[in-house]
Amino acid sequence: MFFRQNNSRFISRTSIGWIFISLLALGFPTVTSAKSPSKPPQYPTDVHVAVDVAYLPAPRSEKADLYSPLNKTPDNRVPAIVVIHGGGFNDGEKSRPREINISTTLALNGYLAMSIDYRLRKSQGQVTWPQSLYDAKTAVRWLKKNATQLGIDPERIGVIGCSAGGNLAAMLATTGPTDGLEPTDCYQDFSASVRCAIDFYGAVDLINYHDMKMFAKTREEAPNLYKKASPITYVDAKDAPMLIVHGTADQTVPLSQSETLAAAFKAANVEHELIVIPDAPHTFDLQPKQRDLRPLVLDFFNRHLKNALPKPTSKP
Repeated sequence: MFFRQNNSRFISRTSIGWIFISLLALGFPTVTSAKSPSKPPQYPTDVHVAVDVAYLPAPRSEKADLYSPLNKTPDNRVPAIVVIHGGGFNDGEKSRPREINISTTLALNGYLAMSIDYRLRKSQGQVTWPQSLYDAKTAVRWLKKNATQLGIDPERIGVIGCSAGGNLAAMLATTGPTDGLEPTDCYQDFSASVRCAIDFYGAVDLINYHDMKMFAKTREEAPNLYKKASPITYVDAKDAPMLIVHGTADQTVPLSQSETLAAAFKAANVEHELIVIPDAPHTFDLQPKQRDLRPLVLDFFNRHLKNALPKPTSKP
């Protein structure tokens, strides 16, 4: 059994934590990296981190990193949160500093955080949507399938995403089986529904955004496709509660995108909150210089995942 520490080596551990023993027993890799970023990730040492866990069916190469509290015990089932990176659906990685910042913060505060890689557009003409959404939904299903081994409560799963990840987080909160966007390749006995979601500066109304390479078609060529990939399309009273965070200095995704989503939630009587961060640009993590967002994010997740169990949010 191995644990990644100080980013420079792998250290053998005989009692690193029961959660990692469970992962190994299930056949999930925990240490080797499928790809080497230009700057190796700086994983924390104050939480457990299992690196490159397979959550998608073979032969998919995208993996997840799992972060959990050091004091995690088998009889203490904690909530879990899927962390979805940004990058315009063309770039990004589960182990970049922003995603490590978010995942570490969650694990330090009693959550299991699952930071995922998902299908990205890498070549001209490649179509990667809705596979990216399927991957995010599969991550939720995987957590529920392995809830006992992981020591999590399958009824208390949330999601947080930034930019493109914000779009996917909002899609998880607003779509259900009747929308025709559920993956069909694995874990179909488990729901992809989440209890709550946080969207950091995501584009949520794509027909009023710009042309997206992941579709290999323009908005003029395929307006219905752009609408289908927009969370705004699916808003109704059954949606999961959502926290929306956006900066006024964002030059990549206009603040109006988040304002439009908040207005739709208000009209549908969905529990939500829009937090606007003055002078904050795109891509900030939980600790931008403008404001420490950790108390805000943790309060939201604590209310919806640690306190009284919320009402079911699965759409029919």
